[in-house]
Amino acid sequence: MPFYETSDGLQLHYSAAGEGVPLLCLAGLTRDSRDFRYFAPHAAGCRMITLDARGRGQSDHDPDFMTYNVLREAQDVLELLDHLELNRAAILGTSRGGLVAMTLAAIAKDRLAAVILNDVGPEIPADGISRIMDYVGRRPAAKTHAQAAEALSALMAPAFPGVPAERWREEAEAFYDEDAGGLSLRYDPRLRDALLAQAEAGPPPDLWPLLMTLDGLPCGIIRGANSDILSAGTYVEMQRRLPALQAVEVPNRGHVPFLDEPEALALIHAVLDQIK
Repeated sequence: MPFYETSDGLQLHYSAAGEGVPLLCLAGLTRDSRDFRYFAPHAAGCRMITLDARGRGQSDHDPDFMTYNVLREAQDVLELLDHLELNRAAILGTSRGGLVAMTLAAIAKDRLAAVILNDVGPEIPADGISRIMDYVGRRPAAKTHAQAAEALSALMAPAFPGVPAERWREEAEAFYDEDAGGLSLRYDPRLRDALLAQAEAGPPPDLWPLLMTLDGLPCGIIRGANSDILSAGTYVEMQRRLPALQAVEVPNRGHVPFLDEPEALALIHAVLDQIK
């Protein structure tokens, strides 16, 4: 399994498969490369690259949890591109990964061929943040994958109606390890400490200027129609401010679409087809 070393000495895990346009997939806050397992069968024409961000998945945890921030994670991406000897890559960023993508557009736009944001924008509603903080850094109450799948199904059913039980079992198995002591997190629980410290430092910055750094790039936005992280109002305003932004809502999905939905796949490939 391939790893590379960051400039501050961490070993980060990545994968690369296929041929074509380099497409670097960046996962959500507590997630890792497995976030993109449903998209992978549909990645024809792409060199699909995934990254476990620092502190997530198979990558090293950092003793200094304050490096769990979007700017440092963007630097890690640039170092991965250098490691792979890629001048440019398209970015498919889910949630936190989308914030990293916008940061990359601000600091190293010449390294980007396109950006696709999966259910994230410049504003995140307070209730969505509250929901995230309810679980970040905390082991689940469930003791088995089966129990976790049942809990996920019940919790997510309002935002994800009709998703079969097998999908929630796959989600539970992908993001928790199970042993005799119960379920454990596949990320550094001190990610919670980093979020709390960042919140105590002051109000979040205005991210609308960050969105505008995408201007001139092929770009797209995917929204789960029931999302509590990307509101309908923010989704519409993003399109108003950035008219070239391709946009689609995925019905019966909350935060975040799985990326194997026909609407999501059509948008991803439409944006990639714009790359010159």
